[in-house]
Amino acid sequence: MREERENRKRLLREQPLSRLFPNLVTIAGLCCGLSAIRFAMDGKWEMAVAFIFAAAIIDGMDGRIARMLGATSVFGAQLDSLSDFVCFGVVPALVIYQWRLHEVKGFGWAAVLFYIVCCALRLARFNTGLITGNQQPWQKRFFTGVPSPAGGILCLLPLVVSFQLEQSVRLSAPLVLLYVLIIGALMASRIPTFAAKDVRIKPELILPVTVAGALAVVLFIIEPWEATTLFGLVYLAAIPFSMWQYRKLSRASALISE
Repeated sequence: MREERENRKRLLREQPLSRLFPNLVTIAGLCCGLSAIRFAMDGKWEMAVAFIFAAAIIDGMDGRIARMLGATSVFGAQLDSLSDFVCFGVVPALVIYQWRLHEVKGFGWAAVLFYIVCCALRLARFNTGLITGNQQPWQKRFFTGVPSPAGGILCLLPLVVSFQLEQSVRLSAPLVLLYVLIIGALMASRIPTFAAKDVRIKPELILPVTVAGALAVVLFIIEPWEATTLFGLVYLAAIPFSMWQYRKLSRASALISE
């Protein structure tokens, strides 16, 4: 009982404002994601996609801000995971349903549910991995399955492509349905995908990679929808290479163990 009271007092102690800031950033991302539903209901598709993009950018910032401020916490990690589920699981699926999948009625809604469940399974597995923490160092270079923010952006790719076609070509609902099912399956799968933050770059490649990154940013600013399509296709094309690299490192690790 004494230990329980001490733990409760520790939780109720005054906290510096800096420890709350990362959680406020996460909540801002959550609000961006939810706002996308409002714009989708009004048929403002570009705004809906833009707000999900904003949520993805914020999602990439809140964890780093927490580490910089020394404000990481279990509460913050769980809040971030719940925000990811809403912003990149529920919201993209509902936007795509409102845009095209409603045309195939029950089948479209079944695809929405499948995608959302796959996102939930992917995040649950990721959170379990954080608790167990039994990965080898080289395994930290990979995610298991497509991460939820990438999955959310990929799910929206048919809608983004439609912005460029300008109604000259109409993507059929069954084709979009099949695509959403594939993205959902990739999230729930055990396929290894590159974790960008742990990718190692050789010294001689630092300058070319920096220049390429700058060009990518410029391209996204000038032509955001074309750049998003290009980045999405490159990401999908990189999945087979990440599988090959994972197997290569796995075999090397097994030989070292033996």
